[in-house]
Amino acid sequence: MSDGDLIGNRRILIVEDDAGLAEILCRMLDGYDVALATDGDSAVKAYLKFRPALVLMDIVMPNMSGKEATKKILEIDPDAKIVGVTAFGRRWGKELLEAGALEIINKPFRKRDLIEVVERYTNSNK
Repeated sequence: MSDGDLIGNRRILIVEDDAGLAEILCRMLDGYDVALATDGDSAVKAYLKFRPALVLMDIVMPNMSGKEATKKILEIDPDAKIVGVTAFGRRWGKELLEAGALEIINKPFRKRDLIEVVERYTNSNK
């Protein structure tokens, strides 16, 4: 993917095993091109296919944790932008940051807080 392909990329990969929360996140991100993965293993596969500007990664999931999925995605693409979204930020947030996530959004959060984080990473050329 060339740098030109990344300009204006509004693709967001949501990695969330809770169907209700995944639906809420999709609604909050109306206007973005959103893909959904329900565990770490499917997140890695979806990343390869979808090539999002940003991954919103849950930490605690079946099959492969968010921490492991973050490491694998960053092995594939060291420039990947991954933000943790979790209710367990105090317990596991540090581990996800050490794995390469840029920051953690703690559940529950407000739509404007989510949009602020998404815009920070989808509108940059970092």
